[in-house]
Amino acid sequence: MGLDLRKPIGYFFLLLGVILVGQGLLTYSNTAMYVRSLGININLIWGAVLIVFGLAMLVPALLCKGGDDGK
Repeated sequence: MGLDLRKPIGYFFLLLGVILVGQGLLTYSNTAMYVRSLGININLIWGAVLIVFGLAMLVPALLCKGGDDGK
């Protein structure tokens, strides 16, 4: 079976991570926004985590030769 869910999952988390990193960079100088999180830019940190996870799902899926069921 040629169904590999790593590609759409990887693309989704990569896109979501890029959006969060962009949001974190655009609001980096707004310190009033990060008072509730003790001055930590949560968007930037979790965006980077999501990018790493998305790449961890996407890279093996793209490097894998399709059609091999492991038999």
